[in-house]
Amino acid sequence: MIYLDHNATTPLDPAVLDAMEPFWRGHFANPSSSSTLARPIKRAIAQAREECAALLDCEPEELIFTSGGTESLNTALHSVTVQQPERRHLIIGSTEHDAILSPVLRLEQAHGYQVTRLPVDHNGCWFLADLAAAVRPGETAGIALMWANNETGVIQAIPEAAALAAAHRIPFITDAVQAAGKIPLSLKNAGVQYAAFSGHKFHAPKGIGLLYVQRNTAFQPWMLGGAQENRRRAGTENVAGIVGIGAAARLARESLATGSEPRVRNIRDWFEQEVLRRIPGSHRNGDPGHRVPNTASLRFDGTQAEGLLLLLDQRGVCVSAGSACATGSLHPSHVLTAMGLDAAAARSTLRFSLSRLTTQTELEAGLDALEQAVQKFRSLMP
Repeated sequence: MIYLDHNATTPLDPAVLDAMEPFWRGHFANPSSSSTLARPIKRAIAQAREECAALLDCEPEELIFTSGGTESLNTALHSVTVQQPERRHLIIGSTEHDAILSPVLRLEQAHGYQVTRLPVDHNGCWFLADLAAAVRPGETAGIALMWANNETGVIQAIPEAAALAAAHRIPFITDAVQAAGKIPLSLKNAGVQYAAFSGHKFHAPKGIGLLYVQRNTAFQPWMLGGAQENRRRAGTENVAGIVGIGAAARLARESLATGSEPRVRNIRDWFEQEVLRRIPGSHRNGDPGHRVPNTASLRFDGTQAEGLLLLLDQRGVCVSAGSACATGSLHPSHVLTAMGLDAAAARSTLRFSLSRLTTQTELEAGLDALEQAVQKFRSLMP
């Protein structure tokens, strides 16, 4: 199988699995225990937190281990809204992930919040001027904007938006799930108060993530119970997962330092150029210059994504039609329609996403299979 769906999830790095294995066997004690058995486990958690902080350029104590990006984003929204009950207005992007859209919709429908959803241009980018115009001083409780889009890979102007929010003393949340490990990040210089990450997007296991809470930011926990995570997230720690995300963070940092970002971008760009050259009626979605290096959103006139996915799967190629969390939906992608594509164009789009493990040989084979699949579909359904 040629796997080109790394934005959905990445395979577990063998070195990450090796790091995790002892914490399923010998190191089994509860880290909250005061016994001798718990000491190496506590040290391992502390080391993993330091590795994640090094990848994200922040302080270790600013990171909370969670179950993933969805929990992190829901926790951030909870913290922002519960501490400001008098403020009933939120600003979000129109192309956010459902982990933001769904809880915000609940706040809107069940709790009477007013929500401004920033429009985007044909490249998938919102404008700072629109953000500035949307702010309601004394009413806006928070701003939530995605760092890198999960479908198109488009990178937004997060530090600039966070600075605008800070000028109005509005907490700023960013979904950075698709940015971590793909581009260098500096939370220290970004100016955001909350940032969400998910380990399985950069070769760590599923079920482990991070919530960054900027130092000195007031925080109200969502999960209550024990005193874990400095009383910020109750529940016995997923020790093996924490060790795994720490190991994956170290590997991602080393990979970025040794040139993985330009290498992945080069082979992604080659793939896109060959698709556009070899397959008539093919088009690229999203800003070509401001994207994470691993993502290509491509549409094919006269096709439907569901049929292409089946034909590619038969040829041993795994891709997706967009967000993995929206697989099976009868509706066209809200990201693509927000960018101005009609329903037919949105439904003819495939997302190809690479990782540092992807090879040129895999892309060459995937390109051949894609060309055959598009030709086959058009011949069957002209």
